[in-house]
Amino acid sequence: MTPRLIVSDLDGTLLGADHDLHPATVETLRALAGRGHHLAFASGRHFRDMQRFRERLGVPVHVISTNGAYLHDPEDRLVAARHLDASLARELIALPRHPEVRLNLYHDDEWLIDAEAPGLLALHAHTGFGYRVADPAERLGEGVGKVLYIGDPGEVRRLEATIRARHGDRLHLTYSMDTSLEIMAGGVNKGTALATLLDTLGLGREDCLAFGDNLNDTEMLTLAGEAHVMANAHPALADRVPEAAGIGHHDRQGVAERLRERFDLRPLP
Repeated sequence: MTPRLIVSDLDGTLLGADHDLHPATVETLRALAGRGHHLAFASGRHFRDMQRFRERLGVPVHVISTNGAYLHDPEDRLVAARHLDASLARELIALPRHPEVRLNLYHDDEWLIDAEAPGLLALHAHTGFGYRVADPAERLGEGVGKVLYIGDPGEVRRLEATIRARHGDRLHLTYSMDTSLEIMAGGVNKGTALATLLDTLGLGREDCLAFGDNLNDTEMLTLAGEAHVMANAHPALADRVPEAAGIGHHDRQGVAERLRERFDLRPLP
């Protein structure tokens, strides 16, 4: 069989409700890697955060992190990176916002936040990667892969409207959850990073299977030859990617179940 690239989002897709890899998912991905297929994670998470899941698998995995701002190969070598223009990052840092909306910056090597947010740490408990509370302006907007606002959905939508009106397509705006507005440089998303990865591997879009659950997966799913949307996906995602197949729930190993069917592996018990 021709080697395929299997690329999956993490939270809400490959990970269960506990934000961890299920043993059946680990077994499935290892079996596919053993057959010569390429694996990739694609997430809004920081690269350092995603590394921990790859280490758990113990097989080669490419990593598309920070919603496509970074692409690393299985040996942690940086293949591609696109940062926000520093002046735009400074404008986003200074943008007035509700006091309970948290401002986050993803840099090459760390995650900065403007105040404590204990709930966020629980989402990353299985990796041990966390934020550092700091003045977001301390780096003067340099080297920012992503600006992330987290807060009440109405408040972040108001920020979105303001930012779109001011900057248009100079920035790429998307959501990983209704409470999380993610902002990258214009043209940066999981789909553009996936296109780079396919070129690097010498594969076509028809050789790619992709899995996702939220709006920040739209471009990746649109590009893939075989796109899959989780049963628990954002209601608008299936409309955005109408050619995608619906599969099982993330907390019932929907990705692993589909992959075992697709590649004739022993069904899950």
